[in-house]
Amino acid sequence: MTTLGDRPGSALVVIDVQNNVVAEGHNRDTVVANIAILVDRARAEDVPVIWVQHSSDGMPIDSDGWQYVPELKLGESEPVVHKRYPDSFEETDLESVLAERKIGRLVVTGAQTDECIRSTLHGAIVRGYDTLLVSDAHTTEDQSEWGAPTPDKVIAHTNLYWTYHAAPGRKAGTATTAEVDLRGDSPSDANG
Repeated sequence: MTTLGDRPGSALVVIDVQNNVVAEGHNRDTVVANIAILVDRARAEDVPVIWVQHSSDGMPIDSDGWQYVPELKLGESEPVVHKRYPDSFEETDLESVLAERKIGRLVVTGAQTDECIRSTLHGAIVRGYDTLLVSDAHTTEDQSEWGAPTPDKVIAHTNLYWTYHAAPGRKAGTATTAEVDLRGDSPSDANG
């Protein structure tokens, strides 16, 4: 259970599925399609969808590369958290957005696996959130020319270690798009 008192809700968090960020993402189309399925399910199940959108000097706000991919349509009432650092909590209003909605459990999707996804997973769990990673709904680009593992291995490794991650009073875990319980009613989708 989350260590955040009086926060029984869950939210689907979609991180940086922007044109420039996922242009070269591993299995891009499948990952984006899985995220679209999850967004539709979340809306149908009345689970909040929180969008996170990165900007930088190389990807300025309002540029084409900064825009969310056309396959994903943001809802008018759904909050967008703007960030400049990998951890979606750093110098953003994410914490207040979650607190307003009494959310203590995050279902995480998006990009880049080895940067913003990992940073946000760790940032969430150290702040007291239960944090579930959707194993087939995150991606990264190939950075093996700089010594990184290939993207399929980065994704597999992240799924492996987050499946078994633990923290006192908090749950981590993974589930596939088909298996995930967005509301958190079933303990089967998270370990801890």
